[in-house]
Amino acid sequence: MGVPRPLESLPSPTGPDSARVVLLGGGELGKEIALEAQRLGLEVVVVDRYDWAPAMHVAHRRYVVDMMNAEALKTIVEREKPLAVIPEIEAVNTDALLELESRGFHVTPNALAVKLAMNRIELRRFAAEKLGLPTTRYAFAESGEEAYEACEKVGYPCLLKPEMSSSGHGHVKVDEPSKRLVEKAYEESVRHARGSSRRVIVEEFVALEAEFTVLAYRWIGDDGRPRTSTMEPVEHWRYGRYHYVESWQPSERRSLLGEAKRIARTVAEALGGVGVYGVELLLTRDGRLLFSEVSPRPHDTGLVTLASQDVSEFAVHVRAAIGLPVPEVKLLTPAASYAVYADTENAWFPRLSGVYRALAMRGIDVRWFGKPFTYKGRRMAVVLARAESVEEARRRAREAARILQVEARRR
Repeated sequence: MGVPRPLESLPSPTGPDSARVVLLGGGELGKEIALEAQRLGLEVVVVDRYDWAPAMHVAHRRYVVDMMNAEALKTIVEREKPLAVIPEIEAVNTDALLELESRGFHVTPNALAVKLAMNRIELRRFAAEKLGLPTTRYAFAESGEEAYEACEKVGYPCLLKPEMSSSGHGHVKVDEPSKRLVEKAYEESVRHARGSSRRVIVEEFVALEAEFTVLAYRWIGDDGRPRTSTMEPVEHWRYGRYHYVESWQPSERRSLLGEAKRIARTVAEALGGVGVYGVELLLTRDGRLLFSEVSPRPHDTGLVTLASQDVSEFAVHVRAAIGLPVPEVKLLTPAASYAVYADTENAWFPRLSGVYRALAMRGIDVRWFGKPFTYKGRRMAVVLARAESVEEARRRAREAARILQVEARRR
């Protein structure tokens, strides 16, 4: 796997020597990546499975393809010849990324890291067995019978998760030792799996005290060697959803943050490459700090860095991807984010109401992602709040989010 050479100059976009990046995925995170790339004068090419994904609104070119179609992805990258290929979503053909990397294209952070992070079973083996990181108790299974044996080993309650899926799909909780219930849970879990795999991971279900994302980042120094650092850990909470709802910086659980950063650095350095890694950690009510997952890209909980830091996670990712230096990232102010989700199905070209009142509040910004349609539980916007304290920032973000409503388009 390669890393970019230090970039000494930036050409003009759309010209004969223009430099470009290809984003594989154009959601709200991709949109922020695209905006940072645009600020540096890069040409931005966005690829996604549906038209007018948010990042496409700020791209020079867009392609709509099946993201699991290896030939389609390779054809686009070969045509565009980017400085960097930047995967933004999990549902992408990783074998195509490995092949492109073998041909000399730079994948951010690297193709193997993207492939490993998508696979829960291989990632758990990597983190727990290779790196020796603390995790929940776990076992693997690929049949209903094996799933029951795994649940008996791990203990109840436990969670069954497909080997590969996204957004919490296929996560099934089993509360009691019933073979019938476990086999039913197993079939429900694999029904939501991406691809044809019937393997699941069975995990200990833990009572959570807090969740963290540590944004570790790697970039190329002026000596041509990779360097690794971390941003201030982001604390967040889901409020019963699969996705985060609220995140904030700085965390006030100061005694844990040094160990959280150490775990994140260990993961990022082992995965290699350059760019941002979102390392997810769990704090259990019995005081254990456990590795959970890693995203090989900016993390949704890190949207708060748009308000809190001098350089956001998105700016760091773009700079690292194309070989530009990343200074030490500084936390400028306490800040919080609060996500706004849709409650309506299939509303095309929805509206966000309450914007005037929300933006009239002190320290509030709103990011309306511009997704062309809704489904129930889809994240459509985020509120960002700055304040003199984390408590006040969180209060402002919640208050502004309560004002905002995703509505069907008026006819």
